[in-house]
Amino acid sequence: MSLSSETGVAKYFRFAENSTNLRTEILAGLTTFMTMAYIMVVNPAILQDAFRTSMGGDGNYFGALMIATILSTAVTTILMGLYAKYPFALAPGMGLNAYFAFVVATNPDITAGTVLGAVMISGIVFLILSLIGARQAIVAAIPTVIKRAIPVGIGLFIAVIGLKGSGLVQVIDGNLLLGDLAVNKGQMTSPVLTIIGLAIISILLVRKVKGAIFLGIIITALIGAIPYFGQTSLPSGSWFGVPAWGDWTSLVFGKLDVLGALSLGFFTVIFAFLFVDMFDTIGTLIGVADQGGFLNEKGELERMDQAMQVDAIGTMLGSVFGTSTVTSYIESAAGVAAGGRTGLTAIVVGICFLLALVFQPILSIIPGAATYPALIVVGILMMKGIGRIKWDDFMEAIPAFLAIVVMPLTSSIANGIAVAFISYSLLMIVTGQAKKVHWLVYLLSVLFIFRFAFIQGL
Repeated sequence: MSLSSETGVAKYFRFAENSTNLRTEILAGLTTFMTMAYIMVVNPAILQDAFRTSMGGDGNYFGALMIATILSTAVTTILMGLYAKYPFALAPGMGLNAYFAFVVATNPDITAGTVLGAVMISGIVFLILSLIGARQAIVAAIPTVIKRAIPVGIGLFIAVIGLKGSGLVQVIDGNLLLGDLAVNKGQMTSPVLTIIGLAIISILLVRKVKGAIFLGIIITALIGAIPYFGQTSLPSGSWFGVPAWGDWTSLVFGKLDVLGALSLGFFTVIFAFLFVDMFDTIGTLIGVADQGGFLNEKGELERMDQAMQVDAIGTMLGSVFGTSTVTSYIESAAGVAAGGRTGLTAIVVGICFLLALVFQPILSIIPGAATYPALIVVGILMMKGIGRIKWDDFMEAIPAFLAIVVMPLTSSIANGIAVAFISYSLLMIVTGQAKKVHWLVYLLSVLFIFRFAFIQGL
């Protein structure tokens, strides 16, 4: 079967069956890439201190970690497209990378290599659980109401990322306040450009323009280049090769220490990586799949096994490349909202990341203020599932509400799932309906309680 021609691509990814085409899939891939490109800079920024303190050298690990981030993201996302054939992108997970840095920073005897070893082991265990069918049992046991609440919670989480990242909403003294919308020294602020971008994307969506989100990002970035706005910077550095990326001699490839991570005292760290990755992945896949209409009448995702296996392999590859846990990204919803329905979307995302190694200065053209509106709009699009929750039935309303609000408020999909499981189990027990609940739900609820009690910071 050939992938070299449009006909071969259409057959391999079943364009007709998925009601899509080559142009739509490419636009969707570009949209997803634009909304998650920030990880190329943010992930190295979070991890570099951990590598600097434990590995020494000249202390310049930012460029090396950027390379690790890009390669792990590109390879795993392309694998997702080819193997699972879904438009899901993967990259080092936010929160998990912070936990990685936290573990190294709090113990001078723990090296970044040892934590990379823990990431590798968690990926291996994750893969085994997927292969033996444990994942299927976990997903089948999830109550329908929680499945319906997860996409809504993820939608709010995505929207909050956009609102906070753009500066439209700021956290000051623990309070969420409106950001600065005033003109600053003759220039518009980032929140103002985000509002303009939000308006542009909204208008394009209302008028049913194909690729509205991606076009909105591009138009907003171009507007940001106007001197009055001053948000879009002109490219700088080398267009080709090393100068744009810093020192390539301090690569962190293959620095993991699996034997060191196998020590008894490291069990909690391994468990934390496994636990959060697995449930973040399940939550993300279900949420994005629901947005794209990939779930069947039972609320199940076909080829979920393949998707989970790719996620686990991505974590293992990431540890070899030298970065924290690779997981499915909620920003994939942006590409799905733009019409992405097949694995070709994921492949386009992966190719874009590979090209970024060479054409890095191009990334500086797209400011965050141009991508944040897309995240806010995706949050809006993912609200549709809220109408399927029976809000007049408190057995459904309470777990659903907790899942929906906890995700954005704690910046954790896993936390939202956890409180939903715990509250659902408790309510079923006190109302005499304990036997109607799958035993696995109770087991998971206990594990979630254990997590809250003994694993902080996730």
